[in-house]
Amino acid sequence: MTKTSSSIDRIWTIARLIAASHREPEDVDGWSRKFGKNCHEITGHTYRRYANKGRTVQRLRRQIGVGALAIAALCVLLLAGVAVEVPGQRMIASPKHASVENGKAVWNGGCIACHGANGKGAPETSTVFVRPDTWPDLTRCDQTTPEPDSAYKSVILHGGRGLGFSQIMPAFGDLLTNDQIDDVIAYIRTLCKNDKHFPLGVLNLPRAIVTEKAFPEDELVISTAANVSGPGSWTTDIIHEQTFAGKNQLEVDVPVNYARLNGAWTSGPGDITIGFKRELFSSERAGSILSLQGGILLPTGDSNRGFGAGTTQFEPFAAYDQLITNRTFLQLQLGADLPVDTTVAPRSLFFRSAAGASFAPDHGLGRLYSPMIEFVAKRDYMTGASTEWDVLPEMQVTVSRRQHIRAAVGYRKPITDVSGRAPQVEFYVLWDWAEGHFWDGWR
Repeated sequence: MTKTSSSIDRIWTIARLIAASHREPEDVDGWSRKFGKNCHEITGHTYRRYANKGRTVQRLRRQIGVGALAIAALCVLLLAGVAVEVPGQRMIASPKHASVENGKAVWNGGCIACHGANGKGAPETSTVFVRPDTWPDLTRCDQTTPEPDSAYKSVILHGGRGLGFSQIMPAFGDLLTNDQIDDVIAYIRTLCKNDKHFPLGVLNLPRAIVTEKAFPEDELVISTAANVSGPGSWTTDIIHEQTFAGKNQLEVDVPVNYARLNGAWTSGPGDITIGFKRELFSSERAGSILSLQGGILLPTGDSNRGFGAGTTQFEPFAAYDQLITNRTFLQLQLGADLPVDTTVAPRSLFFRSAAGASFAPDHGLGRLYSPMIEFVAKRDYMTGASTEWDVLPEMQVTVSRRQHIRAAVGYRKPITDVSGRAPQVEFYVLWDWAEGHFWDGWR
C-alpha cells in the first residue's frame, strides 16, 4: 500500500470517528460515506466531545493526530485563502520530484468534498459549515500564482490559525509527510490555467527601505527618514501600490516634509510621484525577476523650502531581483531623474542595491527576519560632479501572524561627499492589503 492510499484510508477512518460523535451508532457507516460529500468541520470542540464519549485521549491523539489530519489540513489550506509574501522561499517550494498525480489522489480523497474537483468550491448546499470570508477560488490565478508555497505549507502544518485565518479546521501537520504536502501543493498549482500571466510568488523578496524591488505588489507603505544630526528635518512618504492586469503595478507616492528653518518648524507636501511598473521577465528556475518602471514627479513641493525640485521630473528605472541561495538574495535598481527644466534641477543617475537573507523558526514558516544592507549612489549628470555613496544596514520583521504587516528600520550613513548630508534613521510600516484588513490575521 502506498503512503498516499494509506493516508486516504485514515481519512475515512477519522470520518467514522467524527461521525460517531454526532450520530447514533447505527448511522455511523452512512455518515462516514456522506463525509466524502460533506466536509464536516473538525474542531477542538469535536475532539473534546468525542473524548467525553469514553474514548481515551491516547486513542484520540492516535486517530485524530495521525488520521484526521488529512482532509482538514488540505481544507484549511484552501479555506484560509493563503497569503503572504514570504520572501526567498525556494527552500520550501515544491521540489522537482513533487508528484501532481499523488497530490491529486490526496485531494480527491479529502478536500474535493469542500472545494470541488476544480478548486472553485463544492456547492454550499453539500457542506455543513459557513464559509469564511477568506474562502478561495483556486482557479483564480491572481489569488494563487503570486503566493509562495510556504503560505500553503504553513496552513497545512498549523491550520488556519497558523496564518491568522479561519479556525474552522485545526492543524494537521502530523498526518501528511513533507513529500505528500509538496505533492498536494503541486496539484493545487495546476488548478490555475493561466499562471504565466502573473508573477511567481517565490520571487517576492523582502522590501528594502530605499531600493525598489521588481515584484509588483498590492501594498500601503508609510516610510520615514529623519536626520539624526544637523538641522532637524524628516520626510514621511505615503506609498500606495496596486497591481492590475497580471504583471502591472500602479504606484502613487505622496511625501510630507517637516523641517526646521530659521529657528521655526515648517511642513508641507513634497513632489508627488505617479509610477507604472511592468514585469518583463521572471524565472523560478533561475530565481530572477526583471521589471521596468516609469514615473513622473509632479512639482507639488515648495522648492524654496527644499520640499521639491521646482520642476516636473521623469524617473525611469530598471529593477532586477535575484535569489542567490535558498535564504539569500540580491536586489538591484538603476535609473535616472530627468527634470523638464534643467536650469532648476540637474539631471542625475542613481544606483541602488540591497543584499540580504531571510531567517525564520519552524523551518522557515514562522516570524520572518530579513537583515539587509543597501548601497545607494547618486551622481548629477554634469561636468565635475561627484558620486554620493551611502550605506544603509537594516532589518525587516514580519509583525502579524499572517505576515501581511511588516516593519523595517535602518541607519543611513553617507560615506562619500558627506558635506551637508546628515546621517538618517529610516523606517517603514508595510501593509499588504490584498491579504486582508490591517487588523486581521494578528492571532
